[in-house]
Amino acid sequence: MDPVSTDRTMRHTPNAPIAFLKGHGTENDFVIVPDPDNDLDLPARAVAALCDRRAGVGGDGLLRVVRSAAHPEARAMAGEAEWFMDYRNSDGSVAEMCGNGVRVFARYLQRAGHVEAGDLAVATRAGVKRVHLAKGTGPEGAATEDGDITVHMGRAVLPDDEVTVTVDGRDRPARHVSMGNPHAVTFVDDLAQAGDLLSAPPVAPASVYPDGVNVEFVVDRGPRHVAMRVHERGSGETRSCGTGACAVAVATARRDGQDPARTGLPVTYTVDLPGGRLLITERPDGGVEMTGPAVIVAEGHIDPAWLAAAR
Repeated sequence: MDPVSTDRTMRHTPNAPIAFLKGHGTENDFVIVPDPDNDLDLPARAVAALCDRRAGVGGDGLLRVVRSAAHPEARAMAGEAEWFMDYRNSDGSVAEMCGNGVRVFARYLQRAGHVEAGDLAVATRAGVKRVHLAKGTGPEGAATEDGDITVHMGRAVLPDDEVTVTVDGRDRPARHVSMGNPHAVTFVDDLAQAGDLLSAPPVAPASVYPDGVNVEFVVDRGPRHVAMRVHERGSGETRSCGTGACAVAVATARRDGQDPARTGLPVTYTVDLPGGRLLITERPDGGVEMTGPAVIVAEGHIDPAWLAAAR
């Protein structure tokens, strides 16, 4: 048994109330569970119960806030990032990364007094992400904690795989994009052509995405302006997907003949999602930046007896 597991057994108090918060980024919503010392045991069933919109708190996913040094998956990043975002999909499955989740995670750290406006590093399963929290401006120029948050999402990878997405019996060509997690981006004439997105659209060949894939459907709204819908693996259709918006912007740029690595100039796309708007910039060095809002809307305590039963 590793030291963290031993400490968890020693420190965890079954009847102690468990704090949680609720937040969202462009209506991609999350249950936030502060657990700085990695004390809590949150198996997939418990996460799914917390994310249940009728019987639980409700959310597209769960963000567990852990100090990097206390988590075995993040210890190697502790020198760069004090905090690790342990992200789970709403079905309890583990995911590498969530762009909207990183913004909400950073907003929680700011609200809790762990960080102030400015630059921040967050450890994720897709590596360390650089974040900038802009200062909001209130009455008479007073600083507030509601400024937009920019996340340096890393480089997009565009493999040469030929991929298709099937909707209503029709195969559509898609672009394979990785933002630390996998995406299949396809362009349509009308977002209604995506169907209900309650279940994952079939993607072929399946071997390209052995662990599942996020599927984005995209329409044009104007110059460097698109709108999208998304099926997130493990969650279904969500109101927003940050990594998906990044994948869409990069795929659209290539479709439009835009490649900052060749031109030496950054390119920015406005991406509209059902839950709001994100600005995505791809830079000549390949880095992708996402800018948008993040809001904490509520906080409370989870009934430990209910959580024990959910486990």
